Amino acid sequence: MQTRQVDVAIIGAGTAGMGAYRAALAHTRSVVVVESGPYGTTCARVGCMPSKLLIAAAEAAHAAAHAGPFGIRVPSVTIDGAAVMQRVRSERDRFVGFVTDTVDQWPAEHRLRGRAHFVDEHTLQVDGADGALQLEARRIVIAAGSHPQVPPAWRDAVGERLIVSDDVFGWTTLPASVAVLGAGVIALELAQALHRLGVRVRMYARGNRVGPLTDPVLQVRSRQTFDQVMPLTLNASDLQLRREGDQVIVQSGADEQRFDWVLAAAGRRPNVDALQLHNTRLPLDAQGVPLFNRRSAQVGDSHVFIAGDASDELALLHEAADEGRIAGDNAGRFPDVRVRPRRAPLAVVFSDPQIMIAGQSHAQLVAEGVDFETGEVSFTDQGRSRVMLKNQGALHVYAERSSGRFLGAEMLGPAAEHIGHLLAWSVQRGDTVQQMLDSPFYHPVIEEGLRTALRNLQRALRMGPPPIERCLDCGPGA
Repeated sequence: MQTRQVDVAIIGAGTAGMGAYRAALAHTRSVVVVESGPYGTTCARVGCMPSKLLIAAAEAAHAAAHAGPFGIRVPSVTIDGAAVMQRVRSERDRFVGFVTDTVDQWPAEHRLRGRAHFVDEHTLQVDGADGALQLEARRIVIAAGSHPQVPPAWRDAVGERLIVSDDVFGWTTLPASVAVLGAGVIALELAQALHRLGVRVRMYARGNRVGPLTDPVLQVRSRQTFDQVMPLTLNASDLQLRREGDQVIVQSGADEQRFDWVLAAAGRRPNVDALQLHNTRLPLDAQGVPLFNRRSAQVGDSHVFIAGDASDELALLHEAADEGRIAGDNAGRFPDVRVRPRRAPLAVVFSDPQIMIAGQSHAQLVAEGVDFETGEVSFTDQGRSRVMLKNQGALHVYAERSSGRFLGAEMLGPAAEHIGHLLAWSVQRGDTVQQMLDSPFYHPVIEEGLRTALRNLQRALRMGPPPIERCLDCGPGA
């Protein structure tokens, strides 16, 4: 077997792996990136970008079909499934092309095709089309990504009629019916998009939560909201699947329904099982994922670092990019390992209404025993939201009782992707509620609802309220 020695070996060429590569190059040119699958990040190929393309088509169809309340008469809306999926695939390929062009510009000696696993702490075996190679690396970055998690019983029951989110973006047209199993971010986004594009959809969840919100009040509101806009079956802990010809029977309790496809959207699993980490002395959690310091990306006190979805922490592109840079920098400079500050957490769900969590969630604050207060606003009568007929949902904001420091927020409502950024920035700066209220708010905008929530929070903190300047003709939450 051939052998090769390098300073830094990186397993995976996704967002985290590419970030690690660039950062490691600042310290050494002896770097190799091992990739077993096609180049192109999860985000570009089967994640963020193609899903938003599908959602954009769904939003256009929904807007056309629901223009009546504005006095706009659209006689009929016809959805061309083939044209929808053609645009999704075409634009997806364009985004993937940007990534592959970047990788193609790397020196050939920095790219290695094959599947890697650990022989020992410093040795990787890479099995490729031309045989096996042993890679002796002084430092290693695990950036192997993740894959959709599918319970084996589901696959055994329905065979090839079970698909995962990755498969959706290879469709050449839209199917007639899909059962979506799961109620998390991926399930919610795809189920609602397909429903709006004319696919008969039902979403099944084992529990009663819809989406990632942790605030109990907002959980109830999310469940009620989405139950009104698409078919849901909650608390389906007795879910049973069986195949009949080219259809799948989904049974929950006494209810049976037929679908063309079953979309398993029950989360993702880090790609660590095939790495044979048992051949190392690296510390692992109960799921076999390496234990690491999130500010240095270092696994234990070893020369191994981990980044991106493989770490099973925050499966978000901006987090993977940050982790990749931290891991690659420390792998390059090892043993001079340095900690780096992390950005304030921010997560967005591109449903309608949108969902966001910025800073610390309600569940995190409770679990950590933080003494905090909550301010809230409903968007039902919020001025700009009502003008746009986007007046659904609510925003909850949290602050430390003793200091008035803003800690985080959870939201179901319009423009959550934008308000989430404002709030994450405030968390990262360490703003107080008063400092946030001292900032300008234009009229009429959805952000005025945020101001109402902050005023209510200030009252709950007994640190105010500040003088109220309200448009008397604009209604509550203006």
